[in-house]
Amino acid sequence: MMTLRPVNHCRKADYGWLQARYAFSFGHYFDPDFMGFKTLRVLNQEIIAPHNSFQARTYPHVDILNIILQGHAEYRDNLGNVIRADEGECVRLSPRPDLSYTEENVCPQTPLTRLQLWLNACPQQEYRPHQKIALTDKKNQLIASPDGENDSIQLRQQVWISQICLDSADATTVVLRGKNAYLQSIHGDANIHSHDGSDISMNCNDGVFIQQDTKLVISAKKAFRGLLIDIGE
Repeated sequence: MMTLRPVNHCRKADYGWLQARYAFSFGHYFDPDFMGFKTLRVLNQEIIAPHNSFQARTYPHVDILNIILQGHAEYRDNLGNVIRADEGECVRLSPRPDLSYTEENVCPQTPLTRLQLWLNACPQQEYRPHQKIALTDKKNQLIASPDGENDSIQLRQQVWISQICLDSADATTVVLRGKNAYLQSIHGDANIHSHDGSDISMNCNDGVFIQQDTKLVISAKKAFRGLLIDIGE
C-alpha cells in the first residue's frame, strides 16, 4: 500500500534567517496525524542564511542525518569538537545527552540547504563518533545501514537509507528489506509501481508512505533524485 504525502500538505516556516519545510510534526508545527513514521521521527528541509546558526541545544536519543544539498555546514558541541560537512556529503551525528550542539552556515554568501532526518535509536546502543559519506550520482547508493555495509554510515536502528538518482525516462527496481518505507523526492518527478500492482505519481519534494510491500519500480518522468528510507519493522 502506498500513500502520497504532497509537498503542499507539509508545513512551511519562514523566520527570515531560516526557511523550513516539515514533513512531520516539529517545533511549533504539530499535527497528530503526522508524528513521524515508525522509527523516522523528523524529516525537514531547511535553508539557513549565510553566517547564521541554530542556538546550542540538546537532543533526544536519535541518530541525525544531514544531507548537504548546497553550501557548507559546521557542527560544534560544547566541548569544542567541530564537524564540517560540505555540499554533496551526508553526515551522521549521534548526540550525547550531556552535550549541546550548534549548527552554523559558515559561508559568507551562500545559503546552507540541507535535508535532515532524525531516527529513533535503539535504547541499548550508546553514543557513536560522527561519520560522513560522499554522495554519488549512482542509480542506487546505500548511504546508511545498521551494519555499515558497503562503506555506508552505521545507524543504531534497523533502517537502510539509499539515494536514488535517475535520468529522465530511466528506472530502477528496489527490493525492500523491511515492511515499511518512505520515499522523499529531493528534486524531479517519478512514477512508483509497487509489487502489489498499485501505482502512484510523485512530484518534486513529495513524499510517499510505503507499507507491506516488498519491491518497488521507480521510473523517472524527468531527472529524479530521491531518498528511500527502508524501515525494518
